[in-house]
Amino acid sequence: MVVLAAAVAMTVAFGSCKSKQSAYRQAYEQAKEREVALADDSETVARPIVSKPATNVQIRQEKLSAYSGEDASRLDRYSVVVGSFRNATNARSLKERLESEGYTPILAENEQGMLRVIVASFPTRDEAIAAREAVKERYAPNFQDAWLLERAN
Repeated sequence: MVVLAAAVAMTVAFGSCKSKQSAYRQAYEQAKEREVALADDSETVARPIVSKPATNVQIRQEKLSAYSGEDASRLDRYSVVVGSFRNATNARSLKERLESEGYTPILAENEQGMLRVIVASFPTRDEAIAAREAVKERYAPNFQDAWLLERAN
């Protein structure tokens, strides 16, 4: 009798997992379908480009140098930073991702050993601000925390 009760309990327990799995799978598939539909809709809708005023933009200043193997001549006074890492592998990985999307990023290092992944560098503040906004628009919702860095050396 105990064996029979245990067998019934195990059958019920294992049988209930399948229904939960299928419910989760169905919900996941519906969410993916909505995501794909929204992506298709967003590609067809033209978004107006809104230029934001150059006032009230914070710019961090750091002494900066090109990371080992990078072309220092590509570092201008103002840069758009999309990533900051202590680990060189992580910084290189982001750099490669950006290169595959058409950017020519550069890695730079500050005095504390932080690697900055710079997507663009400009001689003027206004150019850097405009580029930061363009990066935020292109990669939305990623890189919304892109920031500006002024080279102090």
